[in-house]
Parts: sequence; C-alpha cells; structure tokens
Amino acid sequence: MQPDAYCFHRSFDPAPAADFQVDRHYLLHALEGTIRLEADGRRWTLPPARAALIAADQPIRITILTRLTSASVLFARGFMAAPAATLSVFDMTPLARALIAECQSWGPETTLSPYAHQVFSLLGEVVLRLAQRPSPCVIPAPASSSLARAVDLTEAAAAEAPRFASIAKAAGLSERSLSRRLHDELGMTWTELLRRIRMTRAVELLATTDRPVTEIGLTVGYDSPSAFNAAFRDVMGCNPTEYRRSCRTNSSHQNPPSPRPKVVEGVAGG
Repeated sequence: MQPDAYCFHRSFDPAPAADFQVDRHYLLHALEGTIRLEADGRRWTLPPARAALIAADQPIRITILTRLTSASVLFARGFMAAPAATLSVFDMTPLARALIAECQSWGPETTLSPYAHQVFSLLGEVVLRLAQRPSPCVIPAPASSSLARAVDLTEAAAAEAPRFASIAKAAGLSERSLSRRLHDELGMTWTELLRRIRMTRAVELLATTDRPVTEIGLTVGYDSPSAFNAAFRDVMGCNPTEYRRSCRTNSSHQNPPSPRPKVVEGVAGG
C-alpha cells in the first residue's frame, strides 16, 4: 500500500501530445527541459523554476517538448485539500523547492514518519497557496484547426518579425477571419498572442540560462532592451532581471534521483 504522499525524480525523452490522468493530486516540477500542459481550453509551457498542480482524476494533455527531468510529488485525495482548478501552473519559491528536496527520501514504497508527514503536509499547503496565483504566461487553446495552425506558425516565427498577413495566408484564412477567430476563441488580438508567446520563451531562457537579459530580448524578437523590458513587465509584473533573480535558487542539479516508482504510468513513473 502506498503512503499518503510520496516523491520521485524521473527523466523522459521528448514525446508527442498524450492524455494524462492520475488518481492523486499531482505536483510536477520541471528540473530540466520543457513540457507543455493543456487543460480546460488553456495551455502552459512548463520550464524549470515553474511547477504544475494537477487535480486528482482530472484529465489533461501533456507534450514533452525537450528531454525532461522532473521532481514530482503525489498526494492522496484525503491528504490535502483539492486544488481549485484542474491544472494550475505557477512559479516556484525557495520554500517550495526546499520542501520538495526534503521530500525526495520518501518514495512510493516507503512509510511516512511523523516528520515526513509534516513535511508533505506543509508542501501541500504551500503549493495550494501558490496555485492561487497562476502564471500569466498562458495561451488559450484554439478550438479550430485553422487557428491552431496560425498559433503554431506564430510560435515558429515569433523570434523574427512575423507578418500578420503572412500568418493568415499560411493558415488558409483571410486576415479578417483570423482576427475574428483570435477574438472568439482566444479572447486576444494577434499582437497580444505574439507578445505572450515571446514572454513564455523569455521566461524559459531567464530561468534556465545565464545569457544576458539584452541577448534574451533580441532572441525572442525585441530589437531594443526598453521594448523587451516594457513587454515583460506588462505580462509578468516585474522586469526580466527581477524575474531571473527569483529563479536563481533553483537547485536543479543538487538532488540525486529517488528510486523509480513502479505503479504509476506515464509522467507519474513506471
């Protein structure tokens, strides 16, 4: 019988989109690599320094974009309160990271000591609170295949200077039709979508590299530091340097992997 809560580390190769569902509340923390998560008509990119809280028995969709190493914690439904949303993606804090590191000794085949029970309980409370402030770097999932194609094309060209007319033509839509679909399905303009895509990529680079902030701004498509800083602050509520500073305590390489679990499939292990 599995304990009320347990932790494990695992690595995964890139994989196409697949449905995912487990019978426990699931905390997924990306240590290395990038993963895309979709639920309730929205999608997030999960780079290091972020985590996702997935409610028990709720289906989501997962795409592993690059080789992924994750630290995960599974909570029995009666062990912690149910998350308010099917899926919440949020920035990690030093406290949350430290608690996950402390939990790594207790895998699915261990028995929780009173101390371990308290540590997992505190982690559950911390992530429930963090989940109340989800990351603003979320893109609504398109409902139509033509708009999905336009979003994919925009993502692919975001680092350059994509033209709205060219994206519309390549997606098989008129400019008016694309504007209308963006409004109806995503609730945003194409310019807003492009900025959100660029900010998502910028967050990944700030969290996972030591590249200069100015260089990152150029990489994601901004031709001046002031334009990048203004766009980043508008979306994230802080400037790029402040965001990077909040990620610097990410201890991606400091924790040895826990024993690989045998009973949960997919990203949950096994």
